[in-house]
Parts: sequence; structure tokens; C-alpha cells
Amino acid sequence: MRNEIEMRTLGRRTFLQISVLAVAAAAVPAIALADDDLGLEMILRDPAAPVTGNPMGNLTVVTFLDYNCPWCKKTAVPMREAVSKDGGVLLVYKDWPIITKDSVDGARLALAAKYQDRYDAVHEALMAIKTPKVKVDQMRDVVRNTDGVDFARLEDDLAKYEAEISALLKRNDDQARSLGLRGTPAFIVGKYLVPGAIQSADEFTDLFAKARQQG
Repeated sequence: MRNEIEMRTLGRRTFLQISVLAVAAAAVPAIALADDDLGLEMILRDPAAPVTGNPMGNLTVVTFLDYNCPWCKKTAVPMREAVSKDGGVLLVYKDWPIITKDSVDGARLALAAKYQDRYDAVHEALMAIKTPKVKVDQMRDVVRNTDGVDFARLEDDLAKYEAEISALLKRNDDQARSLGLRGTPAFIVGKYLVPGAIQSADEFTDLFAKARQQG
């Protein structure tokens, strides 16, 4: 466990330019981006982003993630435990698949599950895969066997909502790069930007308290 967590305070907008990873550029089609898509308000409250926790909570936490990121997987359970224990956190998921092309396919599966209210279940199932650099076939098998998921409908929704899913992935990518992020996981906790893994529920709880104190 680390003794210190790197934290930076967010301004209203950050426009740091980061070189685009080739896999992300190849996998996510180019879509016109409105300036407002890079605003902090949109980053925190994008209506298309999956959320969990308390929608009326007094603290918003954003997590940028990749289903082939081992540190994202180490972080997922303690984050979920801390959010559940706190009761006042709205957790916003930003699928940012930058590690492999299969990461993109995994993100698309999870986001398609949102249309049948099963994003959380699919997200947790994909995060629970221990294999490094998971291939899409294994991801699909896991999702197919996730409780409550209608896989035939999910495949239909992948096609039906392709444009919406692609737009969200592109928006997440541009938002992450505008914040100067260089990889996953990364978190926004209130007004704090925290790049890198947070490895315990207690660390999350401490961050929640610090963010609330800052207001």
C-alpha cells in the first residue's frame, strides 16, 4: 500500500495535449467534439456515462478504466466497498480502452449492457477476469454467462447503439487527454484529480473526506 496518493486540484478546464495512442486512434472512430464536451461539468455529469451509487449523493467520483488494466482490477473491489459503505457517493464510470483493441471490445460490451440496466453486472464480471490482456472471445463468454444479461439483446444493442457508444468512447478519450491523463486507472474525487491506483477501501474513504472538506 502506498503512503501517499498523488492528488491535483482541478480547475474548470484543463487542455493539456497528449499524443494519441495508436490503438485508441485506430479503434475509436473520429467524431466531431464540441468544446463543451471537455468542460468539467460534462466530465462529471455526462448523461450518457454509466453511474452507480447514490444519484443524490453529495460527492461525485469519476473513474477512468480499461478492462485490460491490472491496476484497475486491483482497485475495483476496494472502490466498490468504499462507495457502498459511504452511501453518499455518485460513482461515474468512464470507459477509456487504451491498452489493446480487445479493451475497446470489452468497453463496448459493457456499454451495450447499459441499455438493459446491466452495466454494473457486466463491469464487475469483466473486472473479475484475472487473465492478463484478455481477448474479446473470453470477454464475450464471461458476459454471456453474467446473471441477468440477455446476450442476444446485448448483441442487438451493440449494433443499434453503435454511434452512441462510439461517441461516448471518443468523448471519454478526449476528456482523459484534456486532463493530462497518461493511463488507467485515474480518478476524479470531488475537485481532486488522482492518477494511478488506489489500493484499499480506507484510502478511498480518506479521499472522500478530503474532497468533502475542500468543498
